[in-house]
Amino acid sequence: MSSSTTLYGGAQGRRVTIRDLAAAKERGERWPMLTAYDAMTARIFDAAGIPVLLVGDSAAMVVYGHESTLPVTVDDLLPLTAAVVRGSSRALVVADLPFGSYQASPAQALESAGRFMKEAGAHAVKLEGGRRVLPQVEALVSAGVPVMAHLGLTPQSVNTFGGYRVQGRGQAGDELMADAKDLERAGAFSLVLECVPADLAQRVTASLAIPTIGIGAGAATDAQVLVWQDLMGLTPRPARFVKQYADLTGVMDQAVRAFADEVRTGAFPAPEHTYT
Repeated sequence: MSSSTTLYGGAQGRRVTIRDLAAAKERGERWPMLTAYDAMTARIFDAAGIPVLLVGDSAAMVVYGHESTLPVTVDDLLPLTAAVVRGSSRALVVADLPFGSYQASPAQALESAGRFMKEAGAHAVKLEGGRRVLPQVEALVSAGVPVMAHLGLTPQSVNTFGGYRVQGRGQAGDELMADAKDLERAGAFSLVLECVPADLAQRVTASLAIPTIGIGAGAATDAQVLVWQDLMGLTPRPARFVKQYADLTGVMDQAVRAFADEVRTGAFPAPEHTYT
């Protein structure tokens, strides 16, 4: 992919790489990222040109039905990651390291990341936190594992934050900026900024050579990410930062009711749906 090729869409002959993301930052091109958890939706998003797919620990909520991201495990996410890799041919697939799979030590982080890379075929991993995870980031990068960092509202720390709240106001903004620069120095190839004031996200984006990915962080970040169920209107009470681009809840409800009615009345299956 040459520097003149756009990241969105672009060449279909190979996977997007972290070098492509860096080149997009250099030329000022913004790009989209979506979550994905299965082969079918990954295929749709990949064909639409989404350059990065995140197998998020948000699967704990949207796939497994938990109330937070905390319960999901490496074993839960491995088959989902493998499915997304198989369902895509161009997107860079990033696997979330779930709570409890990397915090203990760099060795634990490397073991968990190694499973995602070897068993599921992930191309990179994501982890949450600032200075406390710098040894993990350095160990992973040294071992050849690309790392996407994550600051601001880090859902795995929701109990510490006392809920899902905006992060980085006042002095906390200076701390977040310092963490961002430390993560870049440690080798992270990109940085998610979640639920932080837009002016802070703008300053962080301008201060880093690596791309920033916003979710509830204003319009100045280099990229934007959403959970696909939020984007498609499947989430009943989406966060303020979510824009719903479709109403799949309504579409699916209408289709299911039509199917049920036709079964009850005998209209389905019709002769064209029947073998002779």
